[in-house]
Amino acid sequence: MDFEHTEDRRMLADTLQRFMADRYTMETRMKAAESEDGFDREIWAQLAELGVIGALLPEEAGGFGGAGFDLMVVFESLGRALSVEPALATGVLGAGLIAELGSEGQKAQLEDVIAGTRLLTLAHGEPEARYDLAWVSTKVEGGKLTGRKCVVPNAGTADMLVVSARSSGEVTDEDGISLFLVDPKADGVTIREAPSVDGGRVADVFLDGAPGEPLGSEGGAWPALETAAARATLALSAEALGAMSVCHELTVDYSKQRKQFGRPIGTFQALQHRMVDMGVELEQARSAVINAAGRLEQDRKTREMQISACKNMIGRAGKHVAEETIQIHGGIAMTWEYAVAHYAKRVIMIDHQFGDADHHLERFIRLSRAA
Repeated sequence: MDFEHTEDRRMLADTLQRFMADRYTMETRMKAAESEDGFDREIWAQLAELGVIGALLPEEAGGFGGAGFDLMVVFESLGRALSVEPALATGVLGAGLIAELGSEGQKAQLEDVIAGTRLLTLAHGEPEARYDLAWVSTKVEGGKLTGRKCVVPNAGTADMLVVSARSSGEVTDEDGISLFLVDPKADGVTIREAPSVDGGRVADVFLDGAPGEPLGSEGGAWPALETAAARATLALSAEALGAMSVCHELTVDYSKQRKQFGRPIGTFQALQHRMVDMGVELEQARSAVINAAGRLEQDRKTREMQISACKNMIGRAGKHVAEETIQIHGGIAMTWEYAVAHYAKRVIMIDHQFGDADHHLERFIRLSRAA
């Protein structure tokens, strides 16, 4: 397997990193996070113009990428910039499911998604589900959806919701799950939005007889939903990798400037060892992301095992890097004005999206035994 990036991917990564470094300062990011939308629509439009959204989707959906390494180069760059733009909600989850299951008419809206003028999100998680992807208690009867979805990313700004609902079976059955396109402004839809601790926006979505347009076949959404979750998990892992890299770089730079007992703290052997350990964890995490990206298009068992192995490594390494970053910086790392605190929070929060390290360790063991 060739793990080298193609020329197109290297160009995309270089272009995106330069753009984010030039245009997306921490001040810009904080201002966007505190705005009414929770992100900067001008930046989002410029990302679309650069081809970032198109890189997340395959050619048959109007994009020019969609493979594991495409997700990796985009989200690692976004992670380095600590972006709050809705790339995961719109480009990976919402658009990915429409590309996989949608009719020709439904897929037509992906043109506007790639152009940056239409926003999507997936409303799937429920309060009792924890990390069980198959847990769906929201019901559909006669095309009307009733139930509650929680921690839905960017739901307050989405032009369309992709909502999961159960048309048959028990609450944890993989069979019987259906997907629907739901207008967030339709009767029977209530959205309660709130900021997340890491700067993003999430919402609870309450459905009370809300009308939904079927996406794909009735009761057969599980394979596409599992694939979308795998892609999202890889994207989050790459984002964490980018944020962890910045944490390590900031810590090393700080250790060269901060003086104690008349000398830079980076000259103390104990701290040198700790920063080397951070670097080792970072490179292990990078290898895990590369491995998962290279196997995203393989058979289901291989894909899911490597995705879980990757997320487990990201969770463990991310926690170590975040904690060491805070500890070595000392009190300044806890201030709102200093960037490192925001990076550390984002890395920790990623561990709790689509399953934490413990969940994916247990899942990897189950999949390994089954294989």
